[in-house]
Amino acid sequence: MPTPRLIVDADACPVRDEILRVAGRLGFETIFVSNGARPMRPPGGNTRIVVVSEGADKADDWIADQATPTDICLTNDIPLAARCIAKGAFCLSYKGHPWTENNIGSALAGRELSRHLREMGMGGGPPPMAQADRSRFLNALDAMAQAALRKARGAL
Repeated sequence: MPTPRLIVDADACPVRDEILRVAGRLGFETIFVSNGARPMRPPGGNTRIVVVSEGADKADDWIADQATPTDICLTNDIPLAARCIAKGAFCLSYKGHPWTENNIGSALAGRELSRHLREMGMGGGPPPMAQADRSRFLNALDAMAQAALRKARGAL
């Protein structure tokens, strides 16, 4: 089984620095996947940027195609998380919410309900990132990274 990697849905990622901090401490390869709409500064270390062609879901397709059971996919995109979970990968939202087989169905249903409410002029978007969200993300990413390492070692 391959070494765990962090695969990041980078176009709307508010926690790049936190991801790089954890990756650097644990020695994880980190892949920031973008459609190139927003230029990214080149990160250092064991990190690379993958720029896919522009178009709906091209970055999501790349991430879902590449995800392995020891990878951690970092995204707020619930359908992308569902695709990665289906491949056995770990998934985490930018606010530190782990996506799992047990909660992804409810998350997809809630997403659809929210879309419907927005179309009717009700509801709004998610609240902005707070420092507590960043702390929760760091803690959850560290725990998930340790689980990915255990999974990789167990499969060797």
